[in-house]
Amino acid sequence: MFRYSLVLLMGLCTTAPAAASWADALFDEVSKDFGSVPRGPALTHPFRLVNKTKSPVTIHSLRTSCGCVSASALKHNLQPGEETSVIVTMDTRRFTGIKTVTVYVQFSQPTWAEVRLWVQANSREDITVSPDTLAFGHVKRGSRPTAVATVTFLGDGAARIVDVTSDSRYIQTKLQELQRHEAEVSYQLTVLLHADAPAGKWYADIWLQTNNPAVPRIRVPLTVEIDSPLSVSPATVSLGQIRLGTTAERKVIVRGTQPFRITAVEGTDKQLTVRDSTADRKPVHVLTITFRPDRPGNLDRTLRVRTDLEDEGQVEFQARAQVVP
Repeated sequence: MFRYSLVLLMGLCTTAPAAASWADALFDEVSKDFGSVPRGPALTHPFRLVNKTKSPVTIHSLRTSCGCVSASALKHNLQPGEETSVIVTMDTRRFTGIKTVTVYVQFSQPTWAEVRLWVQANSREDITVSPDTLAFGHVKRGSRPTAVATVTFLGDGAARIVDVTSDSRYIQTKLQELQRHEAEVSYQLTVLLHADAPAGKWYADIWLQTNNPAVPRIRVPLTVEIDSPLSVSPATVSLGQIRLGTTAERKVIVRGTQPFRITAVEGTDKQLTVRDSTADRKPVHVLTITFRPDRPGNLDRTLRVRTDLEDEGQVEFQARAQVVP
């Protein structure tokens, strides 16, 4: 009797949902429903996480419950306050109908933990969106680019798109019916990006509401990378391990969408200095970082570059080093 009770108890333990851990609190969200989508395009969603602990966090591994989904982390090691994203991609060519997939994110630091993310989509062959993604590519901040897609319903001459919504306030949409036949209906979807859209690479979803209860909403993904007035590369300067009394130098490139002059670099001292390659107004500046440590220990410092640009005229980067005797 004891043996059977033990087997039953083990079965309950393995089927019970995973308890929440410290790692769950790192994520902004743990699920994404793509809704009804045309069969064919790859669906991508970033799950953002921030190290809210006081210790380094390490993503050890990622795996998925289905080969139709892949997952990768932009960064595996996070210092306190740093962030990254787990990029999950769902291949709608690999299934038809509703599919739910779990992504297992395992952490090895500060303690072992596992977070389960899930994605879901309804892959349909009677809807097409061309192109399957509104990809703006690289655009300058302040511009107002547009992208166009054609949405087609096959085999349903009564299909209608009754509303268009977006999860971003930086997007304006326009819908126009192109043709209507007994077996085919098509619309043109035009999307305008607002001039005040923030810099960086970001994703958004356009949702088309239909009159078909079986396909109440259709998702059209949007991707864009808006160039910042200023960018710095690399964002983190690793000076490595340095012996006391020696000197280390690294180069940092600061780029602008228009010519600028560097007016100041904050965060320097007698140990850490920064020298600009030019005093002129140019779209690209090469900075030389020189570190002459006078005491052992770790260096972890934020340097702020100020310029004469009026709009977002400053940019930051990190300098890190380990000084040994």
